[in-house]
Amino acid sequence: MPDPAISLENVNLTLGTGEAKAHILKNISLDIAKGEAVALLGPSGSGKSTLLMTMAGLEAPDSGAVRIDGRRIDLMGEDELARFRGAHIGVVFQAFHLIQTLTALENVALPLELAGEPEPFPRATEALTQVGLAGRLRHYPAQMSGGEQQRVALARAMVANPSLLVADEPTGNLDQAVGAEIVDLIFALNRTHGATLVLVTHDEALARRCRRIVRLRNGRIESDSATATGRENAVV
Repeated sequence: MPDPAISLENVNLTLGTGEAKAHILKNISLDIAKGEAVALLGPSGSGKSTLLMTMAGLEAPDSGAVRIDGRRIDLMGEDELARFRGAHIGVVFQAFHLIQTLTALENVALPLELAGEPEPFPRATEALTQVGLAGRLRHYPAQMSGGEQQRVALARAMVANPSLLVADEPTGNLDQAVGAEIVDLIFALNRTHGATLVLVTHDEALARRCRRIVRLRNGRIESDSATATGRENAVV
């Protein structure tokens, strides 16, 4: 695979201390191509969310290499990693993680302001318009539905045009109909922006919408296979 967007090599990660210490990721090696959509699937406790957070630079491995766009993020200091993450990685969480005292527009503009963007609000407005919230710019999270809050979170994740979008159970707090809308939006943004997408889910049907499914069990990759979508798009 030429120049993968994500490359993990023999990644190990433990969490906790003493008797509570657990080996979460065990010798994980994985390459993901630029623009590819990959689902991480597995039972609770399999390590899929921890693997996603490691890709996003939110968890540091004990050993091994983590490369995003060719850069070793596991070797970066805290400040360098924060800058890199702000410019290259968009993260969507199950719980939205919006700042309650900021409007939708201010929540989306915040990463641009932190990156030193002199005029963040026009770009934030465009991002919110892309997710169908042009009429909700001045609303606070408490004034919005769960689906609308997740749309704001998506706009915030994509406003800086990151090369990588990671989503951890993004529909977990939404009902089925609203969750389906959010999933459609995630894949539309993946296509529109050309960002690499890595998605953690328990949902087999959602996983099959990606080009590949990587299944984890007990901290190891159990299987890595192309879906029907991936096989249709394979180069022959």
